[in-house]
Amino acid sequence: MEAVPTPKKATRGRAVSPPGCRREKSPQERKVYMDYNATTPLEPEVIQAMTEAMWEAWGNPSSPYTAGKKAKDIISAARETLANMIGGKPQDIIFTSGGTESNNLVIHSMVKYFHENQTSRGDVVEQHSPEEGARPHFITCTVEHDSIRLPLEHLVEEQVAEVTFVPVSRVNGQAEIDDILAAVRPTTCLVTIMLANNETGVVMPVPEISQRIRALNQRRAASGLPRVLVHTDAAQALGKRRVDVEDLGVDFLTIVGHKFYGPRIGALYVRGLGKVTPLYPMLFGGGQERNFRPGTENTPMIAGLGKAAELVTENWEAYEAHMRDVRDYLEERLQAEFGKRIHLNSRFPGVERLPNTCNFSIQGHQLQGDCPSRQPSVAVWCLRSAGCCWPAWVLPATQTKGTGRPQCC
Repeated sequence: MEAVPTPKKATRGRAVSPPGCRREKSPQERKVYMDYNATTPLEPEVIQAMTEAMWEAWGNPSSPYTAGKKAKDIISAARETLANMIGGKPQDIIFTSGGTESNNLVIHSMVKYFHENQTSRGDVVEQHSPEEGARPHFITCTVEHDSIRLPLEHLVEEQVAEVTFVPVSRVNGQAEIDDILAAVRPTTCLVTIMLANNETGVVMPVPEISQRIRALNQRRAASGLPRVLVHTDAAQALGKRRVDVEDLGVDFLTIVGHKFYGPRIGALYVRGLGKVTPLYPMLFGGGQERNFRPGTENTPMIAGLGKAAELVTENWEAYEAHMRDVRDYLEERLQAEFGKRIHLNSRFPGVERLPNTCNFSIQGHQLQGDCPSRQPSVAVWCLRSAGCCWPAWVLPATQTKGTGRPQCC
């Protein structure tokens, strides 16, 4: 077989280049892409890592031959890199197919944990409807991703669990801590609140929630009640701000690669996996991922995820600063263009928001296009302005280098 040359190693330290950028394009080649909160493009170094893994580590990671050992080493290195990105330990990282699986794994684990805890205690926890039997109770908020909301709604429909959906405040766009604490019941097993919202960009007070839950758990232990665990879906925050599991104080954290210039694969952080924090598999098979997520590992995708995590760890401050500059410039131009007709919906005083997300409304009777609010006089867009792409009507065609303003890709 004819050998195919391995791609050259990409230059390290990409802080000088905004994520997602490739090269300077002519005005005719420029494309407007403002859906970065849905999916980011792959970084060249990520593509390279995946390609090399396909050529050199094609073996089964559970096999002892050279290609298998190479695959196993790549997976171990990626696990360590992912842990470094979030300030955790490698042994607390489980690879999954993506955020949806990670979120579902947490929810279904908590159902099993609740019932196992009930059985081991040999008693019945007090509940709201004693005649229906004890059911695990979950607390979440009304703006969660469907991979949280729908599994919980399904459990309610099947009469397997009870759920409280806490609304976000109109004052700050956040799930209020007092509302969450007020919703706790003796049967509550999990609080799951996203770290940052994908539409508004509002960062939720997860560290404060975790701190209050820990204090509550001390009182629950004294009363013989099981502890409440905390999960956060960090999909939208990773790569855009610092994320540290010690600062957040969470028991579970969801990682999604294609939100920070990696492949469509994910991972789940579990604090003290299997020892401090329980996790129950949804799949059963060959024992991979210490039996928590069996199935032959997808080595190339894991390699890409590890490289994307490495780039985030090295460059997140530069990424964040660049995204904030782009967002702020966009909002300045929008205000200059539309004046009082525009409202920046997620600018809540004293509330942190993602540096790449702009959510605004424009009032006017002659606006055209599909309006999410179904009101013809108001149009709402959520512009995920990460990277360096601009809408053509905001960035003049004559924009050139040296003006002090962000450049388009």
